Amino acid sequence: MTAVLLGLGAALAYGISDFVAGRLSRGMHYAQVAMIGYVFALATTLVAIVVAVPATADGMALAWGAVSGVGGALGTLMLYRGLGSGRMGVVAPLSALGAAAVPVVIGVVLGDRPSIAAWAGVALALPAIWLVSTSSDLAAGEAPSGRAGLAEGVLDGLGAGLGFALLFIGLGLAGDGAGLWPVVAGEACALLILGVFLVSVLRRLGPTRWTPKDGVGAAVAGALGASASILYFLATHSGLLSIVAVLTSLYPAVTVLLAVGILRESISRRQAVGLILAMIAVGLIVAG
Repeated sequence: MTAVLLGLGAALAYGISDFVAGRLSRGMHYAQVAMIGYVFALATTLVAIVVAVPATADGMALAWGAVSGVGGALGTLMLYRGLGSGRMGVVAPLSALGAAAVPVVIGVVLGDRPSIAAWAGVALALPAIWLVSTSSDLAAGEAPSGRAGLAEGVLDGLGAGLGFALLFIGLGLAGDGAGLWPVVAGEACALLILGVFLVSVLRRLGPTRWTPKDGVGAAVAGALGASASILYFLATHSGLLSIVAVLTSLYPAVTVLLAVGILRESISRRQAVGLILAMIAVGLIVAG
């Protein structure tokens, strides 16, 4: 039950973070949103280490943390680029599904053996993630215009899904003997990658404008992302990778509900079915 609650808490934090970052990426360059976010993510995790139980950094755990950082940087850049380009209906379902499905396969290969009820929950959660992530315009049959636009959205979604899957797998394999240091290693590695990428962007495009309010928003998104990563990391200590990754990957449901409550967006039939399936899936996983 602890792993389930932590995994759902991670989904909640990731969902809010993506909602904030997705809106910012329509005005700011997505690399700037990611960079500012990760600066504050690292700061948040360092604060958490100070107040947490002291732990010694382990070389292998830090290595897996760095691997997670590579995935986090890739996933964040691809997701934010997709959100900023307006291809959410393509990017979000592919990214969330990839983030859930790949760790399930890796977890089973490494020895995860969920109960029958939990497997049933996973089986329902995967289509639920897809349905709830699909934007209403795409659900209504509006395909992205132009073959190139579709290809761009698909590549962003697949790249983000693989990146987040690597993030989940890296943190899942880091173990629990090094405290939160693997999370720090991951965020520091991601920050380095994002810094190099942002410099290349600024050289090509020149300085881009953003307001202090945008910076605050990106900082909030980063702090929430760090909280989500910490919750997910702790969840893997008491639960199976294949289960925790699926629960955490339900984060698009949170983003959709925020869009409904704050932006007054409507829920498509596909999304409504996805939300219902998600609730049933969580119930089955809890029962298992």
